[in-house]
Amino acid sequence: MKRAAMMFLMVVVASIAWAQQPQTPAKQTPATGQQGAAAPAATPQQGKRPPQAKTQPEFDAYKAAMANPTDGAAMEKAADDFAAKFPDSELRVLLYKTAMRDYQNTNKADQMAATADKVLKIDPDDPEALIGSAEVIAERTRDTDLDKDQRWAQAEKEANHSLETVDTDIAVPAGTPQDKVDAYKNFYRSSAYSVLGTISFSQEKYQDAEGFFRKSIDAFPQQVDPVVVLRLAIALDKQGRYPDALKEANHAVELTQENTTAGTLARRERDRLVQLTGGSNPAPTAKPPAGGAQNPTPPSP
Repeated sequence: MKRAAMMFLMVVVASIAWAQQPQTPAKQTPATGQQGAAAPAATPQQGKRPPQAKTQPEFDAYKAAMANPTDGAAMEKAADDFAAKFPDSELRVLLYKTAMRDYQNTNKADQMAATADKVLKIDPDDPEALIGSAEVIAERTRDTDLDKDQRWAQAEKEANHSLETVDTDIAVPAGTPQDKVDAYKNFYRSSAYSVLGTISFSQEKYQDAEGFFRKSIDAFPQQVDPVVVLRLAIALDKQGRYPDALKEANHAVELTQENTTAGTLARRERDRLVQLTGGSNPAPTAKPPAGGAQNPTPPSP
């Protein structure tokens, strides 16, 4: 992931993941229709129910798999071993998603994408895995790649599908605070729009990219991604809208540290736009000079 301030989201993810730990289903007493016999109706949950173990040995094996690994590779192996022993278990998704997050947090993009694919083979509607796969494809595809159109199409399809499933296919356990659920969903909406903006930018569809980047920022304003803001500035720059671009470049500078990749690129873009505007407001139809702003390439997700 590109977002610099990830600790808040990780708290959200940890909260939901812990609440999703499966329990062996308890015996239920059916409603009899007699007064006082039926349990109170549960509050409807948004999304699907958390994965559950079918047997106690399955749940014990799941807990053991979660307890031992120390990094993404070990977690993925534990997930593979568990899946071989319990090939129909609902808990496979939780293990692979844990490995996917471990790879994500250590910037191992290829491994993250491969693990996301394992999740999608089990659950093709999982928003987190869809975004994980789409983001890596969008960030790693270059204009010189022979299969760029196919790769961009795949990333676009996955990002759009995540927007379709974010409200229906995230398992929300009972009792999860609504603000955490909303933040979790909005983060992935923001990420999906960022992917779509990156694809449009790479295809030189700068007006489309601008729209997607603005949607990304608006979807999760609590944690604005400085790379999205920087790319928005450059998309505006490419359209010759220099004052608007300078405003966003200044915002990107405010959100970044000077000694980081995004921070260096943000300051370079700001300085370029300051020179172009000269403190004035050029005509909005002005065209950028040759050799203008370049698409920033931040650290891999």
